[in-house]
Amino acid sequence: MIRALEAAMDRRALLGMAGAAGLGAALMPKLAWAAAQPELLPKVRAVVERWTGPGRFPGMVASLGLPGREPEFVARGSEGFNDPDPVTPDSLFRIYSMTKPVTAMAAMQLIAQGRLGLDQPVHEILPKFRTMQVQDTYDGSVTALHPSPRPITMRHLMTHTSGLGYTIVQSGPIRGLMTGKGLVPGQISRLTAPGLDWGTPVKGLDHFADRLAEVPLVADPGTRWSYSMGLDLMGRVIEVVTGRPFDAYLHETIFAPAGMTSTWFQVPAAEAHRLTTNYVAIGEVLAPIDEGATSIFLDKPAFPFGGAGLVSSPRDYDRFLRLLAQFGMIDGRRVLDESAVRTGTSDLLPPGTDMAAFFGGPAGFGAGGRVGKGAEAGIYGWSGAAGTVGMVDMVHGLRSQIFVQFMPPDALDLLPEFQAALKADVLAILETR
Repeated sequence: MIRALEAAMDRRALLGMAGAAGLGAALMPKLAWAAAQPELLPKVRAVVERWTGPGRFPGMVASLGLPGREPEFVARGSEGFNDPDPVTPDSLFRIYSMTKPVTAMAAMQLIAQGRLGLDQPVHEILPKFRTMQVQDTYDGSVTALHPSPRPITMRHLMTHTSGLGYTIVQSGPIRGLMTGKGLVPGQISRLTAPGLDWGTPVKGLDHFADRLAEVPLVADPGTRWSYSMGLDLMGRVIEVVTGRPFDAYLHETIFAPAGMTSTWFQVPAAEAHRLTTNYVAIGEVLAPIDEGATSIFLDKPAFPFGGAGLVSSPRDYDRFLRLLAQFGMIDGRRVLDESAVRTGTSDLLPPGTDMAAFFGGPAGFGAGGRVGKGAEAGIYGWSGAAGTVGMVDMVHGLRSQIFVQFMPPDALDLLPEFQAALKADVLAILETR
């Protein structure tokens, strides 16, 4: 049921949010007017209210942030059907693959500092990746192989063009091989029902990396966009380069200086009361799979999953998006080098890599997130397996999010409705005054 959960994330929502923000140069003169208005999101508010309550979702949070202004949050409902605490911008949500841009921006900062190279071979940091074998046929035999014609690079890891597999995407014998080695992308629940168990992960980022090096690639590096464990492996690269545990490094260099006080790989027990409940959609019925009070995210993970492991709050993640929108600055403090942000939010795909088949239209890919093209130029963002979406318009400084908890995120029509409402609300800013 959730076999290809990340691959099945609601691409329409991500594309729609991009389209809502990428509205052309005419937006900038309107922002001063918009900043003075009492409410920016009336249509989004209506969608949130319509989708919250009995028979729908227990609660959700959406936001829109303009340059120089704190975000406007829309929050309705509770943190779970059996959790009466009101959902707020400080409630905690499993953001899954929205972890990827965070990991990638940490890598981009090391590149800006000259400690890594964008096109540096991974094997220079992790020698076991020096000699890789590649499947002759994507998702085919794990014995019909050929030598990789080129090394995996840091660019490949961040843009999902490394050829590394992903257990939630691959099929056939390579998926079984990866699962057997504990190469699983994260955690969902303490339940072991079919579809809710990604497998038992190997303990330690060092062991994860070593075992991943033993598995054939699914494609030649630099030739195909294939959703991957590249950002999980990047966590190990960061550890080796910095000499710091990956989770500690993120805290010291991004979370603490950016004022992100509610973002963790392991939720502290004292903060469990803020953790929302995650649900699985069975038809139109939501069944709880990870309640906040007993969540698997209260346990220390097997290793900090750089591709899918973070829990965060809407307020915290908005600060990350604001950090990007302001090219590495927040509250008058520089956290990321400007070049790290500018390069990381640009199209980093190797020449000839086509994203159109995946996104249904022209698109690029930057450091851990989709990059818009054409009318959506300047848009950067990504989504998560449990219904969270975050994006930033690098041209106009806008950022927007929706936080809800259900899997898979394309099981219901909430996210397409949200995208339409967001677009209408942003267009309204353009119409006046």
